[in-house]
Amino acid sequence: MASEDQVTRPMAMDYRSAGVDVLAGRAFIDRIRNSVNSTHRPEVLGGVGGFAGLCRLPRGLRHPLLVAGTDGVGTKLELAQRLASHQSVGIDLVAMCVNDVITCGAEPLLFLDYIATGRLTPEHLAEVVEGIAEGCRQSGCALLGGETAEMPGFYSPGQYDLAGFCLGVVEEGERIDGSQVRAGDRVVGVASSGVHSNGFSLVRRILEQAGVTLETRRTPEAPPLLRELLTPTLLYSALVKALLEHELTPRSMAHITGGGLPENLPRCLPEGCHAVVDPLSWQRPAVFRWLQDAGQVPESDLWQTFNLGVGFCLVVSPELVGPVVEVCQSCGHTAWEMGRIEPGDAPEPGLAGLPH
Repeated sequence: MASEDQVTRPMAMDYRSAGVDVLAGRAFIDRIRNSVNSTHRPEVLGGVGGFAGLCRLPRGLRHPLLVAGTDGVGTKLELAQRLASHQSVGIDLVAMCVNDVITCGAEPLLFLDYIATGRLTPEHLAEVVEGIAEGCRQSGCALLGGETAEMPGFYSPGQYDLAGFCLGVVEEGERIDGSQVRAGDRVVGVASSGVHSNGFSLVRRILEQAGVTLETRRTPEAPPLLRELLTPTLLYSALVKALLEHELTPRSMAHITGGGLPENLPRCLPEGCHAVVDPLSWQRPAVFRWLQDAGQVPESDLWQTFNLGVGFCLVVSPELVGPVVEVCQSCGHTAWEMGRIEPGDAPEPGLAGLPH
């Protein structure tokens, strides 16, 4: 029988030794407080630190409809974490949610985030939240709250994942649902800033196959390729708000995300019509050509995976094309007529007019 002094006693433990640093979490909250408060709309009650966020509905609505959307950034996060470029993916997170919510004409009202990480690094996560706050300021919605979960052993140190949740509001009688779309209407394309936040599982395989490093550039004049790919997703909420204020209400709108134009543009059209797109009506950004060549990606797969330079689509009556394009340009967006609506079902799934 072992003597008392030979008995192995369990080592004393606390939460920090288990991988969760409560004090670092408090420092993180202190740092992001100003960023969060800077996004608050007049409808927001209270500040950072409560168990829940409170927000009134905007005044003047008679029959308000709440519009909700949620999304993440996907495997673009791996690239951002490798390059320690954390603020840009915060903007991406807001854009991926807000750009969906506004397609029915809703005004983004509030945003919530969820961050899960292996070990809390206050500086890096604060950059993420500062990016989220910037996206909220650009879209006019309040960062009402969020959750940061430190999960050692589940995520590796320095690794994190993001999820976002957006709530918007629209007057019931002013909801845009595509029911007014008619044959003869036109499709106005609004440019993307690049790859946005879709297709990065394929992008990362191409980068690995091509042996891309931090110094790799498409051309000597181009920025480093990895930095170019991390360009944040554009937010289109200010543009939609401007169109509505100018009484240039689109008949339908589409956010071009995963699945590209063939999957997303048909989602905003009613039965009995289809879109015909002219792929020569815009110049495809060079980064997509590089990805296609480096990965030997078939043309059809390229269309089904990436936005190819079109981040948002507006379906409008023919006489509104010029004024709509002008408002887009005044809001800092490149826009052009890229297609038309024709009667009947598409001759094949997706869109007519695209290359195979």
